[in-house]
Amino acid sequence: MIKRMVIMLLATGAVFGGLYWFQNFKAGIIQQVMAGMANPAQTVSTAVADVTDWQDEIEAVGSLRAANGADLALEVSGIVQNISFNSGDAVEQGQTLLQLNATEDNAKLVSLEATLDNYNITLQRDLAQLNVKAVSQATVDTDRANVKNAQALVDQQKAVVEQKTLKAPFAGRLGIRSVDLGQYLTAGTTVVTLQSLDPIYVDFYLPQQDVSRLKVGQDVTTTIDAYPGKTFTGQISAINPKVDSTSRNVQVRATLKNADGSLLPGMFARVKVATGAVQQLVTVPQTAIVYNPYGDSVFIVDKDKGNREHDSVRQVFVKTGSVRGDFVAVTDGVKSGDNVVIAGQLKLRGGTPVIVDNSHVPTSQNAPEIKDQ
Repeated sequence: MIKRMVIMLLATGAVFGGLYWFQNFKAGIIQQVMAGMANPAQTVSTAVADVTDWQDEIEAVGSLRAANGADLALEVSGIVQNISFNSGDAVEQGQTLLQLNATEDNAKLVSLEATLDNYNITLQRDLAQLNVKAVSQATVDTDRANVKNAQALVDQQKAVVEQKTLKAPFAGRLGIRSVDLGQYLTAGTTVVTLQSLDPIYVDFYLPQQDVSRLKVGQDVTTTIDAYPGKTFTGQISAINPKVDSTSRNVQVRATLKNADGSLLPGMFARVKVATGAVQQLVTVPQTAIVYNPYGDSVFIVDKDKGNREHDSVRQVFVKTGSVRGDFVAVTDGVKSGDNVVIAGQLKLRGGTPVIVDNSHVPTSQNAPEIKDQ
């Protein structure tokens, strides 16, 4: 009997012990689940902060302008008699491009030249007679005046004839001609455009506070949308000595080499002017910076796991410098080698566990370009 009671007591103790252990186990599970729900691991993307050569830049937009450019036209009207160029030709300075009908003007010039020749003969004859006192000095003076007057009329008529000939005022490349043979051309009508393309200018405007950082001869780099991935280099050739009183901007001109003529006047240009000395600075992608009114910060992934299941992050305040492409210089708060979060910061706070997934992170570039898909 006693033995049976002992067995029953032991069985009852085992049951109650099992129930107590189960309650503690369940409570522990619930506590772990609740803790996980309160601070679940977040998926983020990261990048490593690195030290790079960094030079401050001033960025601006501008447009290309030919060193010499003009829409060529004639001062007088007439019928086009001869065209000596094709659209797109490269021409030299002084090359004849177009001739109007000048038959009547040339005939008048021949007549005036004949009159001049006659006055010259008369002058020479009277000079010989003056030596033997056959004519007076007044006669010779009149002959000289006649010669000068006839010469002036000849020069005037030559200018009239010259006005009916269009010549290239400088070397360059012609555009598309807008006249045809036999066409009646009124004075001032554009015949063709002529542009001198090498070198070529890029004109742009900068705020007045940047004037102290500019000087003639400073290097500039230019990119053109028409030539993605290609950079054109040049130097500042002129800085306007006057600041625009309305915009408070100053005009700057840089000169670019353009031997192949690929750059054309009127093209839109993006210009970068390098200023200051090259520095060694820590840089991170711009997306790593969390901008707030109380200060900018970044999240750094702590790789020292210890007994933790996931990596965690800590938030640090930073001081940022200038921006270049996808990168920003960090002057304080981040050191080289730090693993900074560049995507997924919205749900983070200090100590949040994270899962790093860099499988879909785009490549950051110093000079990013927009590509058509």
